Amino acid sequence: MTTTGSRVGPVQQRAPAGHGGFTAGRSVFTRWGLFTDLERPGQIFANITPNWYASIMGTGIVAVAAASLPDQFPGMRVAATTIWALAAALLVALTAATAVHWLRYRDTARKHASDPVMAHFYGAPPMAMLTVGAGTLLLGRHVIGLRAAIDADWALWFAGTILGLIVAVTVPYLTFTRHVVRPDAAFGGWLMPVVPPMVSAATGALLVPYAPAGQPRLSLLLSCYAMFGISLLASLVIITLIWGRLAAHQVGPARMVPTLWIVLGPLGQSITAANLLGGVAHDALPPPYAAGLKVAGIVYGVPVLGFALLWAAIASAITIRTAREHLPFSLTWWSFTFPVGTCVTGTTALAAHTGSDMFRVAAVLFYCALVAAWLIVAARTARGSARGWLFLPVAAQANAR
Repeated sequence: MTTTGSRVGPVQQRAPAGHGGFTAGRSVFTRWGLFTDLERPGQIFANITPNWYASIMGTGIVAVAAASLPDQFPGMRVAATTIWALAAALLVALTAATAVHWLRYRDTARKHASDPVMAHFYGAPPMAMLTVGAGTLLLGRHVIGLRAAIDADWALWFAGTILGLIVAVTVPYLTFTRHVVRPDAAFGGWLMPVVPPMVSAATGALLVPYAPAGQPRLSLLLSCYAMFGISLLASLVIITLIWGRLAAHQVGPARMVPTLWIVLGPLGQSITAANLLGGVAHDALPPPYAAGLKVAGIVYGVPVLGFALLWAAIASAITIRTAREHLPFSLTWWSFTFPVGTCVTGTTALAAHTGSDMFRVAAVLFYCALVAAWLIVAARTARGSARGWLFLPVAAQANAR
């Protein structure tokens, strides 16, 4: 394989013996204006990284947040269902592409786990599964039927939860024992492997009413609260490290600035989980405990939302400052979507439990910001994917933009 700098156009390039199919295939795609930055179409599988799943998370949360928004507008549910279907299709396609990547480029795939930055994004695949699963129950039920939607959500929830717990243990273990970590290494991506249990807690709350009554339902509820604790305490430690790194070493490279928004993920998702679990606690626990857990969701959620707004203001100021200088597009831009979406679902849950018009309006405003961010990032991702440069190694992408 030649390097990016030595690529030549499809007209001038002479096909090596036995590789005429590659050149012919590239010529077909080039005529369509596709994969012009790649030497051959098959190269799209060479550098599939786990952070690609962030695009599914960001797309899925647009649908999930719309399904429960306090104010529903004409056509919103149809649009949300379409976006859920897109996220589900992307999950299938990307999982298939990842499987090809592992089969054909196993050495490259193994290096992702040893990379002190990329390894943390192994938290994205389980969260993508959990988000699509929640969308299937909330929106897909009107397309495939309630029974099929419940079964699909159970399957995706178990798969995402098991994988998420494995990642939550494995990635920190690698960080503590094998990765070379510099004093200024802490960044928003460090939260990715520890947030999946929180997403499991929030999406698991949707399944509590469908779990068998008695001990199975109680076990599910308590397991979700335990996963809430796993993610919350680990996230508090990491957010403190990120704040300390910013204070001691400042912002760092422009391409990493979008990851500051990941901090909103565990904050917004914890508000969502605390209130959704509190709302279904009565299905598994007696009144005194169920009522207390519902109140706890509000008592916890409102102060944490305040801190989330503080962080959003700081992240916005840093992002605007960086964009004025130069903020290159990369897959890290998906950090502008899912974390904001969790703030939408968290604010929506608070609005439902408090009856506050302030939270209801805030949820709608946050959702508008989410949709605007998704439209921009999705369009840029589609353009970069069509040209092919997003499938190049990270080091080569800057030369191909």
